[in-house]
Amino acid sequence: MTPAVGEDDLLIQIASYNTNLQGLRGLPQDLVDWLSPTLQVSTFLSRSPRAPDIIAVGFQELLPLHLGLAGLSKSVIDERNSHILSQIEANSANKERYALIAKVVNAGVALLVYGLDEGIAKTVCDVQTNWTGTGPMYMGNKGAVGVRFRAPAKDGGLGEVFTFVCAHLTAHEEKLADRIYDYNHIVGTLLFPPLPSSEHTSKSTIYDTSHLFVFGDLNFRVAIPAGHPLANFQKVLDASKAIEPEATRESLKEFDQLLTERRKGNTLVSLREGDFWKFKCSYKYLLGQTDSYSPNRVPSWTDRVLYTTYTDSPDTLDKSSIKNLLYTSIPSYTTSDHKPVVSVLTLPRAPSSPSSAIPVLRLPFDYKPLPDSWANYKRYSGRVVDRIVGVIWWILSLIGAGSVVVGIFNFFLGLGALNWWRGSAAPNNV
Repeated sequence: MTPAVGEDDLLIQIASYNTNLQGLRGLPQDLVDWLSPTLQVSTFLSRSPRAPDIIAVGFQELLPLHLGLAGLSKSVIDERNSHILSQIEANSANKERYALIAKVVNAGVALLVYGLDEGIAKTVCDVQTNWTGTGPMYMGNKGAVGVRFRAPAKDGGLGEVFTFVCAHLTAHEEKLADRIYDYNHIVGTLLFPPLPSSEHTSKSTIYDTSHLFVFGDLNFRVAIPAGHPLANFQKVLDASKAIEPEATRESLKEFDQLLTERRKGNTLVSLREGDFWKFKCSYKYLLGQTDSYSPNRVPSWTDRVLYTTYTDSPDTLDKSSIKNLLYTSIPSYTTSDHKPVVSVLTLPRAPSSPSSAIPVLRLPFDYKPLPDSWANYKRYSGRVVDRIVGVIWWILSLIGAGSVVVGIFNFFLGLGALNWWRGSAAPNNV
């Protein structure tokens, strides 16, 4: 049963897409399939059509990796911002206008957060962004970016803090431990200034917030045991048809690594999620196909949206005050081996009561996330490596007309020719 939406509830839309390093070609011109489900949902749940109060759009593999590492993502993220803004305003329920609250990008991971121009965007304050890398030597080929802001209470109170995190974790089924490590690293290094009401002067983690949303290509896989009847089913069956029945997907969800590890309390602690098995696995598709999976990977729900709020109890992880109106993938996008996902959530507005403290998440008693004292060193050393690797890679690609291998060959060929020229030009000694 779809939950009811109160007139005062905040409507939040979260969209995530791994664009497969496509850069400016990674999105179609018409984004209505991906960014308009809010309108459809609100139309039949409300007395009148309603646009979202907040829209968060996350990308992974935003552009070719060497360009992202070299720090050349600004033009891509600026183009995405103008494109997305024009699309959500063109398709909003009552032609509402939106304002960009913040955008942040690190290598290929990007996040843009928008608010209703005549609503929450008018009042937000303390807007902050940050980034961290979890790749080798803390490089940004994997990692996370975050946006945080405060929405003051109407009665003058401090209000509430919203934190949005877009992440891209380590790939491959057997790398489960690395994904768990990645998330722990993000918690320790994706830091923000202390909350206005905090007595502490140290940086705050993503959990020091009133509402937390974590999404992206988290890369957790469906790990089916070798002896199970469905093991490697994608190699002998049409995977798309095999997982068409919801009952089959519901049985597959029990092998989903993220669900399994969350139940154990090993990762994404205290976060909740909608019924992800109600839509088909978002990975790995054949390029150019709307509904055909690669036989080389077990179809998996790698692209996810999770959330929690300060009224959620740490003792009931299957329940949340945040309600999921819609959680699905968009099959019509075919330029990536991932399908974009979208979630539409409702968040009850805080009761009107002046307070000197910002409400924060309640966590299990045995989970105490702490800021990493080496966070800045890890972040910036990783960025230095990013720039060195990215620029060298970019130069070799230019020399090789797009191919690094050809670029290396051309480099040494040119070096040899230079040495030969120097040798032949030298005067002969008799």
